[in-house]
Amino acid sequence: MPRVLILCTHNSARSQMAEALTRDAARRLGVDLEVHSAGTEATRIKDDAKTVMAELGIDLSIHISKTLWDVPDAQNFDYVVTVCDSAAEACPVYPGKTNRRHYPFTDPSGGSLDRWRTVRDQLKVQFDAFVQALNDGQDAPPTYEDSPAVTVV
Repeated sequence: MPRVLILCTHNSARSQMAEALTRDAARRLGVDLEVHSAGTEATRIKDDAKTVMAELGIDLSIHISKTLWDVPDAQNFDYVVTVCDSAAEACPVYPGKTNRRHYPFTDPSGGSLDRWRTVRDQLKVQFDAFVQALNDGQDAPPTYEDSPAVTVV
């Protein structure tokens, strides 16, 4: 089963939403993926992230913020995806078999719920395309701009 790690700075919003959306897309497509998220620092899951994900029927209430070292087998992932520039810069080196992707998204922190929804919806497009590509036996899109809009049913 492919292993996916999604990294951000605090593991409090974007990476948490991306983890949940990736799991949801994999479930809808019947794709076996092991998905984790982590941050370069651990804090707490932001309430606005929980709110906008609940609007999609996805519950983040049991999620916790964690660092890379809290993730099982932290050096053994098929894909490591960074969703913010600072995490991309701080991301550790991974073995040659690991595919790295950088999909930067605006930090919605401090913004309105509409801003949070916009980032959530962009993450959904990206990670639906990511899972769809893996399901189709293709490599994951290298950038956000290269991701086709797909609807995973």
